[in-house]
Amino acid sequence: MTTAAHGGGKPSPKTQGVLAGMMRALGHPQRFQLFVEILAGEQSFEGGDGCFLSPIIGRLKIGAPTVSHHLKELVHAELVRTARNGKFLTCSVNRDALALLSDFFARAQKQVESK
Repeated sequence: MTTAAHGGGKPSPKTQGVLAGMMRALGHPQRFQLFVEILAGEQSFEGGDGCFLSPIIGRLKIGAPTVSHHLKELVHAELVRTARNGKFLTCSVNRDALALLSDFFARAQKQVESK
């Protein structure tokens, strides 16, 4: 994942594409809710590195196939990582993706404030 800036402090075209993909993935309400649940679940998970998907499916009011689809989209956008832990699937938020989004919005905020 890259945070390369292009002329004038703008993200490079490649980074713009990555950011757009992340924002597109988070733009769906159920997908955003799943992302928030994974982020919150990590905090309560032993070791704080990932969480089991099955309890999240129980909390969301959508079916497992739909959750699976949305998870796939979050993984494709590089926002979430998954791993098998025995017969269970664990999920974790990609810290590099959060840093990229945070950096983008921090730069945008500085540009707005400087006008």
